[in-house]
Amino acid sequence: MYWIVAGLVALFYLYAGAMKVSRSRDRLRPVMAWVDRMSLPAVRDLGTAEILGAAGLVLPPMTGIAPWPALAAAVGFLLLQIGAIAVHLTGVDRRIALDVGLIATTAAGIWPATVWL
Repeated sequence: MYWIVAGLVALFYLYAGAMKVSRSRDRLRPVMAWVDRMSLPAVRDLGTAEILGAAGLVLPPMTGIAPWPALAAAVGFLLLQIGAIAVHLTGVDRRIALDVGLIATTAAGIWPATVWL
């Protein structure tokens, strides 16, 4: 169960993070209306955090070395999505269905992540 949930969540955040790190504001705007409300370095930092979190979900349990980062990454993604809901609700883009879905999926992955501790 952990590998299915963690794999899907990690793939999503790896893709989203790579977009934030590599694309210009103009290329991000059609899919992320909130990018105009944040500085580009903050968007890049968020993307970097998402990429590192995706690695944190998968690599520690895979290697068996210091598995606690998987749990920390899952909790970090929960906090990130709570912040994303706040950003979406205070702006023009009020679509939060994806954020709620990611919270539910990530929360489902937290319990199996404790198996690795």
